[in-house]
Amino acid sequence: MEVFDAIRSRRSVRRYKPEPPPREALEQIAEAGLWAASGKGLQSVKIIIITNPELIEKLRVWNREIGGWPESVDPFYGAPAQLLVISDKSSPNHVYDGALAMGNMMLAAHALGLGSCWINRARQEFDTAEGKAVLAALGVEGDFEGIAHCIVGWPDGPEPKAAPRSPGRVLWAE
Repeated sequence: MEVFDAIRSRRSVRRYKPEPPPREALEQIAEAGLWAASGKGLQSVKIIIITNPELIEKLRVWNREIGGWPESVDPFYGAPAQLLVISDKSSPNHVYDGALAMGNMMLAAHALGLGSCWINRARQEFDTAEGKAVLAALGVEGDFEGIAHCIVGWPDGPEPKAAPRSPGRVLWAE
């Protein structure tokens, strides 16, 4: 898939089949995130590939509670896998680095025929003592900020259509 085609055709997917993507695909998506540009070349981002259903459920509950939604709401839209992006707070550009990694990963998922969606509230989840304990149990040492969850899976339903692009968003200063 050509990069511009991928950019123009990628959409956030909010409905997934229960079958998880292949491990190799998740590894490729994570690698795309690691190749994102990073401020001063500090490479502050870590990516945690999560396929463990119990951990996904724990994160789903936290995320829903932080969002203030009822139990019927699934903020992860049934996605069977996710790539959690965290970034080292000591890097002055750690949030931007994480955002660039997320963009690369969503494009990579699309190029592999998978759906993805950026899910917020990772910062609030991993600023808690319980969130820090989860990171420590996964072997993460240091002071990291949760940037976002990149949920991933096989889309269940038609591909979302693009909204028209708003005019007047490119300006020239010649």
